[in-house]
This record gives sequence, structure tokens and C-alpha cells, in this order.
Amino acid sequence: MENRPSAPLPRGRGRARGAVVVVFALLLVVLLGFVGMALDLGRLYNRKAELQNVADAAALAAARELNGSASGISKALAQAMSTANTFHYQYGMQNVSWSDAAISFSNQAAGPWSDAGSAANDVLFAKVDTRALGDYGTVSTFFMQALSSALATPKTYGLAVAGRSAMKVTPLAICAMSPLPAAARINTGPPVKSELVEYGFRRGVAYDLMNLNPNGSTAENFVVDPLDAPGAAGPLSNTDWSVAAPFVCAGAMPMTHIKNVTLTVRRPFPLASLFNQLNSRFGAVAACNVSSAPPDANVKAYVFGSAIGWMAAAPGGQSALSTAANPLRTIADLGPVPAPTGITPAQYGPLWAYASAVQYAATEPPAGYTAFTPADWSVLYAPNAPAANAYPATTPYGAAGAPNLQAPAAGLPKLAGRRVLNLPLLACPVAAGGGVNVTATVLAIGKFLLTVPATATSVYAEFGGLATEQALAGPVELFQ
Repeated sequence: MENRPSAPLPRGRGRARGAVVVVFALLLVVLLGFVGMALDLGRLYNRKAELQNVADAAALAAARELNGSASGISKALAQAMSTANTFHYQYGMQNVSWSDAAISFSNQAAGPWSDAGSAANDVLFAKVDTRALGDYGTVSTFFMQALSSALATPKTYGLAVAGRSAMKVTPLAICAMSPLPAAARINTGPPVKSELVEYGFRRGVAYDLMNLNPNGSTAENFVVDPLDAPGAAGPLSNTDWSVAAPFVCAGAMPMTHIKNVTLTVRRPFPLASLFNQLNSRFGAVAACNVSSAPPDANVKAYVFGSAIGWMAAAPGGQSALSTAANPLRTIADLGPVPAPTGITPAQYGPLWAYASAVQYAATEPPAGYTAFTPADWSVLYAPNAPAANAYPATTPYGAAGAPNLQAPAAGLPKLAGRRVLNLPLLACPVAAGGGVNVTATVLAIGKFLLTVPATATSVYAEFGGLATEQALAGPVELFQ
């Protein structure tokens, strides 16, 4: 069969095929451009993620070291550097070199921020900004620069803020009995040694926290709004007992800073509704979630009488006897010179279950305050002072074994130190008003050991000194 040349395509079909080729070529260029931009953006995103990991890890490591001292800041710097130097960027090909210029400190999550050289010792938060580490955030692009020269070398960085998200402070506030953080009490008789008095409280003395007032003869106590940040005025419902209950159980509030700030409070503390929550520390499990509010490892109640075997004479009450005067205080806080009269040993109540009296110093020495001994009771609590009888080598609450230690019921979890209430000490007088929210300034945080379970009308607790915010801070978390 004779081969014949094929007929040429119609003119319209040839033009269509040429147009498809042109469109395909244009689309291919556009597609390659999008792919190139995606690659560039991917590299930029990965660099951002790498630097954010550096910032997060360094901030967390630094915040864990902050303890309210200059040494804590030094340790924070060292930990930030050690942590950052373990990271790599550019897909693991380059090392990160640390600079202290990248870290700053504050006592609030929102700042203001100071470098290590000018930061106060009481800082609680660390911020890391990788822009101060150098040019690690610059990424050279291949395709994006074709769109604009400004996109040739875009920059990214990592920024992180880390600190404590909660504080182990119970939303029960009382008045500071004095505005002085440290005062010297010169007791009668030899040895002549000044006793430290902190905001009007004496270490080792038991108080009824529901029966104190430095400015009148009517007791003052408050429930703290546990939901709103310091300085914020929350609704009245936030100080209702039902809102406060879980925070009383846990002995903590979601606050990051409490000292020298203004809190919303309401008088009086609704003890009749919340005493069982306080008593979760003794194993009253019905009122609280036992997993978040376990009993103390030592639930021994130091009831006045024969149970307080380290005192030679049985105390006459569960705390130092309250006066009926203005101000409302205890007989242990009268005097000391001239010495009050008509006081008997039994009126001092249980002494030194948790803490011993210490000698005065304007600031706490590095090795701690110098403690008095039970032999000094005759001087510290004159006249007619109680006497110690077989006082243990450590304070009874921390002593090992019976008769001063008692484990909680079998099967219950336990946590040492749960009986210690960390309470806001307020600058009083507080604005007048019962049953309404008012504001008050926190001067300090006092440590008080529950000597016995609370009742609907009383909370007996022994003063054990002041607590720092750093010591009470909860787990470190990222805030940004």
C-alpha cells in the first residue's frame, strides 16, 4: 500500500496546542516560585522553632534557680548558659554561643525587666531574648529575594518568660501586729540577749489567729480573693467561702507575687465554713481532695495538758492568753520592760512546738539566726515563766517518733510541712466594712504551725518566722 503524507492539523488546533505550552510554562514558573517560597518560609519557620527552643529551655533553667538571693541570680546565669550551649541551629550544624545580655529578670511576669547587674534579689521571673545572642535569626533566602530585596535576609528570634505560676500561701490573712519587719526585744535578767520580733510576732509563741488586732479590741481576720491578680478588684463572689475552699485545702493560690502588693480581701474569714478545709492537714479527707490536699506527715495534735510533755507545767490554754485590751494581743507580747504582773506559767500556752526563739539581728545572718535554748525560758518569758521538761533535740514537730510524731491513717498520702500555714500579714488598719470587698497591702508572709485542728471559732497556730516568696513559689512554667 502506498504511504501518503498525513494531512496537516487544522489551523485552529495548532494554535491551541501552542497556547497550552505557553500557559503550562507560565504556570510552571509560578509553581516553582511557590515551591521556592515554601522552602524559604520553611527554613525561616525552622530557624524560629530552633531559637524558640533555646529561649524556652534557657528561661526555664534560669527561673528554677531564682531563690531570692544574689547567689540565685548567679546560678540562673550559669544554668541559662549551660542549657543554651547544648543547643544547635541550622538543622544541628551550628552551635549556639550564649551571652548574658540575652537574659533579664523581674519579680512580675509582665516586667519591668532588669539585667543581672541591676536586678533585685527578690526576682521571680527570667526572660530570654535570642536577639541579644547575635545574628542567629538571619536566614538567607533563595526565592523570596526575587520578590523584594527586603526579603533577602529576613530575621526571626525566640522569646520566652518563665517563672512560678502559683504560691503556697493560704487565703487567710491577718494583721501584722507591728509594721516593723525586725525589732529587738530585750528580755529581763541575764543573759542579756535581744530576742527577734518579726512584725510583732514572737517565734515559738502560739496565737489564736482569730483573736488578734494591733489597732483595737475587736478581732480582725480576712479571706483573700484567690482568683484575681494583685491590684485587681474582683467581684464580691470571689471572696465567698465556696470559692476560697479549694485554695484553703491546697494552701496555695494562683499568684506569682504577693509581698508589698494590694490584695482584695473580705472580713471576717468565714471560719465556720472553712475549718474542715484547714483540718485536711490532720487527715480530715471529706472536705478536700486528698490527692491535692494530703495530710501532714505528722498529724500529732499538741493539745495543752499532758500531751505537751516537753513543758514542765501544763499550759492553761492552747495559746498564749489573749488580753482584752486595745490592742488585742496576748500576754506573751506585753512588756517586756517593765515586766507585766499577775502572769502565771500556764498562761503562756504551748511553746516551741515548731520553732524556737532566736536572737535579734537586723537581717538574717548567712548561717541563720542564733537560737535560744530552753534554759533561756526563764528570761524570755519572765515573770513566772514556764520551764522546759525533756525538750527534744529538735523541735517537737520535727522530732522523730512518739510521743511528738504521729503518722496519718494508713492508706492516706502524706506531705511534710502541710500543717504550716503561710499567711499574708497585712498592713492594718484595713479600710472599714464587713461583708464587702476591701483592699489591703501585704507586708510579709508569716509561717504558722497548726498546733491542733481548727474549730468553728479558733485557729491555734505557732509563729515560726517569715517566708520568702521564692521559698513558697510553685513549679516553674512558661508564661510566654
